[in-house]
Amino acid sequence: MSEGRSTARIGLKLLARFGLVGIAATILYAALAIGLVKSEWIGFSPVQASLAAYAAAAVFSYLAHKSVTFMSSGSHRSEAARFLLLTATGFAVAYAAPALLTAKLGLPPIIAILVTCLLIPAVNLLMLDRWVFAQHRPGQQGDRST
Repeated sequence: MSEGRSTARIGLKLLARFGLVGIAATILYAALAIGLVKSEWIGFSPVQASLAAYAAAAVFSYLAHKSVTFMSSGSHRSEAARFLLLTATGFAVAYAAPALLTAKLGLPPIIAILVTCLLIPAVNLLMLDRWVFAQHRPGQQGDRST
């Protein structure tokens, strides 16, 4: 019974760390995207703003998830490669959401930004835990090969 509680506690802590890092990355993405769309000096379209903001948030996200969420000591070579593939998928969503929602459907850029902010974190939690940093989860520390 105590092992189950311990596992649940670890899961809740992981979820809390993921949430905090994710919220920070999402706020960074949204602030940058909105700032870039509204900036007359820069003049980005909603698609350009979303992609630039997503790239910046992705760098922050990788470093924070590696060191804070999953506390992984795994090699950057393997984990960054997986993270890059996951990020490329998110990047496609960050492109498609504003392209479809603003250019095709005529919705305001904020709708595309909100869709991106909700969809990508949900997919990322699953993939980061099960694939990117999977071999470095707390319950498997004894199995690490560095």
